Amino acid sequence: MEPIFHGIILAFGLILPLGVQNVFVFTQGVMQPSLLRALPAAVTAAISDTLLIVLASLGVSLIVMQVEWLRLILLIGGILFLGYMGFVIWRSDAAKMENQQAMPMKKQVLFALSVSLLNPHALLDAIGVIGTNAVKYSGNEQWQFILACVLVSWLWFLGLMSTGALLKKMKISPTVFSLFNKVSALFIWGTAIYLLSSLL
Repeated sequence: MEPIFHGIILAFGLILPLGVQNVFVFTQGVMQPSLLRALPAAVTAAISDTLLIVLASLGVSLIVMQVEWLRLILLIGGILFLGYMGFVIWRSDAAKMENQQAMPMKKQVLFALSVSLLNPHALLDAIGVIGTNAVKYSGNEQWQFILACVLVSWLWFLGLMSTGALLKKMKISPTVFSLFNKVSALFIWGTAIYLLSSLL
């Protein structure tokens, strides 16, 4: 259960801040005439995250498991990165929703791909955090960790899309976005402390 719990907490902490990817999926839920029409954005974002999570976890772990000192360096680097990320997220301003028009399916897919796979923040999350945390496990435990991260990603994007549809045409206070970031920073710091304890 530890890899599953670890994966859920880590993935939730990373995905919670309302960056470009999340805002896009949410606004498509708001702007599209139905949930079905908003699915391309949410599903593309989730598939992209799944690809990044699996590649980062397996790619990094296959190399690191062979070299113990490299594993330690990556874990320490992951702890420092998480600590810094938590600080930046805690200090960040409330995300601002931008007015966006409903997009056809092709444009939704292309835009979701661009903000997912070409987003430096998303790549750093996958390689610098998910990947370095995955090396703590091996075999079935590692797959439990990966699947937990992937599950959180899918549930989050589908839930974000659904929430946007439910809150259609309602004004959302920036204070809510600010609170999301504060909670996310606490999750990130908690994960850093968890990793640190595994090195002691």
